[in-house]
Amino acid sequence: MGTRRKGRELALQVLYEANIKGDMSPAALEFGLSHAVGSTKAKEFARRLVFGVVGHLEEINRVIEKSSEHWRLDRMAKVDLIILQVATYELLFCPDIPVQVTIDEALEVGKRYGAEDSPPFINGILDHVAQSAGLKERAQLR
Repeated sequence: MGTRRKGRELALQVLYEANIKGDMSPAALEFGLSHAVGSTKAKEFARRLVFGVVGHLEEINRVIEKSSEHWRLDRMAKVDLIILQVATYELLFCPDIPVQVTIDEALEVGKRYGAEDSPPFINGILDHVAQSAGLKERAQLR
């Protein structure tokens, strides 16, 4: 498994735990990251994602909600929602990561941690997020 995929998985795990405990404080997030199992580089990437998601959570959630027809965030499976939050953060705030890589990685994490129908659900929403943000066109120009 690649370093960045492991980092994405660690971010999912830390954000899931913080979400379940209802504690998204920097101390709780750092505690989760310090106890995560992974290489230093994977943990560094996870830290970037975790604090990026938390720092932009309201905006990220608005974007996801606009892109998810007939689905309120509170009705989504927590794992799917967190995968969407991490990937939406990457799409909107990490121009160094190619759009298709972000979407593909979210699908792979969804296959591993989500339900059977998670990957198509995640793909549909992220595709809409990317199109709405004009990222699909940018990706095709490269």
